[in-house]
Amino acid sequence: MKRIISFVSSFQMEMSEDDINMEEYPTEIHDYLAAFEKSLGSVDEMLKTMMSVSRSELLQKLEPLEQAKLDLVSVYTLNSMFWVYLATQGINPKEHPVKQELERIRTYMNKVKEIADKKKASKLDKGAASRFVRNALWEPNAENERASKTPAKGKKRKMD
Repeated sequence: MKRIISFVSSFQMEMSEDDINMEEYPTEIHDYLAAFEKSLGSVDEMLKTMMSVSRSELLQKLEPLEQAKLDLVSVYTLNSMFWVYLATQGINPKEHPVKQELERIRTYMNKVKEIADKKKASKLDKGAASRFVRNALWEPNAENERASKTPAKGKKRKMD
């Protein structure tokens, strides 16, 4: 993680307004570069926040599923940053083993998501379900059949 922080910090330093000459890159991408620099600042702040708490202390506060999520997000972030680094160095990351690593991590992220979804899924109350089905499939018995065939007698009203 310390390497990530130093990488982000050094990349930010290279991107600072004072060091970049406007003639070195097309003006059309200035807004994109400014947004990218802002994003790097956000990543740098998050990483510093994460590094301020020891990993063991952080993991003790989390449930096992949350620990797995944290580990997967951390590994995915690290590999994604390496992907960006390769792209900035002119290396095609799609042909690099980092692509397979990212796919492997995504597979595990999907597995953790499935586990979390199963945990959140509502449990079936078998008793309530059987009562619901029984009442939905109501069949009239002999007494109820006779009562429904004869017309209902209503009270006669006196008209004034």
